Amino acid sequence: MSSNKTGKISKTLSHQYELNDPLHQLFDAVKVISVQGYDDDRRVIYWNEGSEVLYGYSKQEATGQKLEDLIIPPYMREGVVEAHGNWLNQGVEIPAAEITLQHKSGAEVSVFSSHVMFTNQYGNKQMYCVDIDLTDIRKAEAQALFKEHMLETIFEAIPDLFFLMQKDGTIIDYHASKQENLYVSPQQFIGKNMADVMPEEVTSKFQTYIEKVIEQREMISFEYDLTMPQGISYFEARLAYLSEYKQVMVVIRDITEQHKSAELIRHQAYFDSLTLLPNRFLALDRLSQILIEAKRNDQKAVVIFIDLDDFKKVNDSLGHEIGDKLLISAANRLKEVVRKEDTVGRLGGDEFIVLLKGLAEPNDALAIAENLLKTFRKPFQLAGRELILTLSIGIAVYPENGNSASDLLRNADTAMYQAKALGRNTFSFFTSEMNKVMQRRFEIEEQMHVALERGEFEVHYQPKFEINNNAIVGAEALLRWHNPSLGEVTPGEFIPIAEHTGLIVPVGEFVINQALAFLKHWQICDQQFYTMAINLSPRQFREQGLLSSLKKALEVTQISAECLELEITEGVLMNGQSYIHESIAEISALGIKLSQDDFGTGYSSLSYLRQYPFNVLKIDRSFIHGITLNKSDCDLVKATIAMANSLGLTVVAEGVETEPQLTILKDLGCDLVQGFYFSKPLTAKQLLKFSSQH
Repeated sequence: MSSNKTGKISKTLSHQYELNDPLHQLFDAVKVISVQGYDDDRRVIYWNEGSEVLYGYSKQEATGQKLEDLIIPPYMREGVVEAHGNWLNQGVEIPAAEITLQHKSGAEVSVFSSHVMFTNQYGNKQMYCVDIDLTDIRKAEAQALFKEHMLETIFEAIPDLFFLMQKDGTIIDYHASKQENLYVSPQQFIGKNMADVMPEEVTSKFQTYIEKVIEQREMISFEYDLTMPQGISYFEARLAYLSEYKQVMVVIRDITEQHKSAELIRHQAYFDSLTLLPNRFLALDRLSQILIEAKRNDQKAVVIFIDLDDFKKVNDSLGHEIGDKLLISAANRLKEVVRKEDTVGRLGGDEFIVLLKGLAEPNDALAIAENLLKTFRKPFQLAGRELILTLSIGIAVYPENGNSASDLLRNADTAMYQAKALGRNTFSFFTSEMNKVMQRRFEIEEQMHVALERGEFEVHYQPKFEINNNAIVGAEALLRWHNPSLGEVTPGEFIPIAEHTGLIVPVGEFVINQALAFLKHWQICDQQFYTMAINLSPRQFREQGLLSSLKKALEVTQISAECLELEITEGVLMNGQSYIHESIAEISALGIKLSQDDFGTGYSSLSYLRQYPFNVLKIDRSFIHGITLNKSDCDLVKATIAMANSLGLTVVAEGVETEPQLTILKDLGCDLVQGFYFSKPLTAKQLLKFSSQH
């Protein structure tokens, strides 16, 4: 077509379709989409910049040209002309569709094409096509398809198992190159939660690490084992969180062979081949770890050095075979005596070591030493013979007797030779001072057995005050003991011994009965609704009769349960046994208030506030002492009070000794206080007089 003729057609078309100028202006502003306009002969009347980019024709080149001559591939032209005619003459619309058109260069152009038909003021029909470029999408689809095939090939070559899970552990997809590697068939786990198909301990471990990977947003790995048809298998699981989809990818690898090899090497390196106990190397390594933990938690650690008395005579007279069997039997007896968390090791020959961790007092090691001696009184039955072995035991305590593993081991060895010198079949502490402490411990225990009968125990009471008006609201019961031969025995001395021997149970009942009887008398005298706080020890919680004792005491004294407040330290809760949960729930159900005592001194106090139905939180005196001395203690107390208030707990500060401390606590929103600023612990008679005058 000549340029003159094309210009005339363009001018005519422009005049005929001038009413569409506003529409054209809109399309001109949209450059990422191709928009073309055609008259009823399929000649171009509009060609926006997006069409120039997509198809390669300029506006001048395209205007006046027919649709089928510009961008329609030859094999489609007849169909396009027919479809356009059917729309014009019969009203059959051309549907939107994905089609492949043609670039000026002849290259294929994939588009999603939509069409609309207008009739202008001259009665002429014009069709507009809106085309969206699908080239990048097609490339992406091809690339994705390639990667999918590549991944399928890789999956088939890798023995690992792949699982896709929801955050709650529901399995939504998997891949396994070998179905026999699966714990159960896919029909049993697809769409189901792990808890429905896996052992409880494995599920619990997965749930823990799923929570961690969601929180940390980094890949996490851990190991677990399963009982498979071929036996116990060990696996490594690697977890990654797909945050965009809120899903967890899990890759499982069978590490059974590596585990067995590593276990064999580790066992040979760290365990005694005869007794299977930890050897010297592992025992000292564990001792180093125990010392780190003891230092962090301000606890004691104990090293018990054990030598089998006269073992050499047995070995020489009966032979090494009998001697080896005797060592194995002795090792088994040692393991039976100690706690699960403690370590028994063999240093070599007839020397053994016992490591005790998490002790509050050196006295706590005494019971284990006594039990070790006691358990060896029973004869060993070997080769038709009855053999009796005794022990010489040396005890060293961290930090009193050393700060390093080597120092403690050497000092425990020295103490063991002291036991030998004392005649064997006994134990000795490293220092004479420690032995004096043990001697007093024996005396306290001996006198305590008859202290209740003699009436040597007395309950004192430290008043508690409402911080805003200094009104007395109740008291805490505190046990005191005066013995004719021992003098004043402090609670720090006799309470641990009472706990260990079990005497804390009758002593505790005495305190409860005395305190509630006095509370009743006090309430009648002052006509006030006072409360009484009483401490409960871990041993009391183990007694099945605790709940019935509390009920009986409340009934006998006719005291309302809400007037009784039981103070529980973290030491009671750390055991985590089911009876602890049950006892606390039953006590709370009676209406008795529960108070967490010495809050802030333990590392996990916050978790206990969530687990148990506490009513009161008692801040330890060590923090109260520091609130006027350093900002960190003040900030901790402030945060503790704010947290307790948010949980609806009453806050009690103990150990208040000065007015500045009281002022700060009042400003921080503390509820109740007790301490020497108001009153020291008083006898019942003194408290009655004090409250009447207050």
